[in-house]
Amino acid sequence: MEKNSPLQLQPFLKWAGGKRQLLPTIRRYIPRQFSTYYEPFVGAGAVLYALHPVKAVINDINTELINCYRVLKEAPEELLQDLAQHKNDVEYYYQIRDQDRKSSFKHFSAVQRASRIIFLNKTCYNGLFRVNSAGHFNVPFGRYKNPKILDEQGLKAVSRYLNENKVEILNTDFERAVDLGEKGDFVYFDPPYDPISDTSSFTGYSLNGFGREEQRRLRKVFGELDKKGCYVLLSNSATEFICDLYKDYKIVTVSANRAINSKADGRGKIDEVLVMNYD
Repeated sequence: MEKNSPLQLQPFLKWAGGKRQLLPTIRRYIPRQFSTYYEPFVGAGAVLYALHPVKAVINDINTELINCYRVLKEAPEELLQDLAQHKNDVEYYYQIRDQDRKSSFKHFSAVQRASRIIFLNKTCYNGLFRVNSAGHFNVPFGRYKNPKILDEQGLKAVSRYLNENKVEILNTDFERAVDLGEKGDFVYFDPPYDPISDTSSFTGYSLNGFGREEQRRLRKVFGELDKKGCYVLLSNSATEFICDLYKDYKIVTVSANRAINSKADGRGKIDEVLVMNYD
């Protein structure tokens, strides 16, 4: 079987805070050697695929997202078959979107749930994953002419990577996800960003908010991993709060495009920081 190259591995979902465009910058700050790779906020997986580590622990609090990874690893052919049934039609879109509002949704198989999320992600407005307070997906139809709902080659490449390497897939709190981190391991944190304004906070990613207290808890975990001898890299917005929180570590400011935002004026160049505990 053909081995995956970094060029073959690409995110199979659009995701708020995705790191594809920042990869050239992030690559410059990756440790030359490390043991296990940990990514507690894996999202769409752009950094994971760029590094394609042979041993990794990936995690996300979003259950539907992690279900997609698990299905790609365990039942890729069944997922491809289910995805092939979807169509880019507005009435059909809302039928699929509203499935999580019905009692029958709890009986959906893992494959059906993964297929639904990938379909909605490819056809919804701006590729946004957002749920309301009841946990229901609530993004409107995107009206794209020819979205690539079934990317067979890309999905198979991700499936091969997950199966040919030792990749553990978790769905838990970020702190628990790095419990077993040891000296020489590399941990990359890409949490929900500290909002740059009162109106810019994106809270629809999951039902669990990620506010200032969570940012402080993440800083504590960062420090604990540092003391263990792990290489730790973190992305976040370049707010005064974040810069002060990590003032004891190396901070690099980078400029990035905000690719996914529900408001057009919320897209554009913003300053972000990369924080690391190594040179």
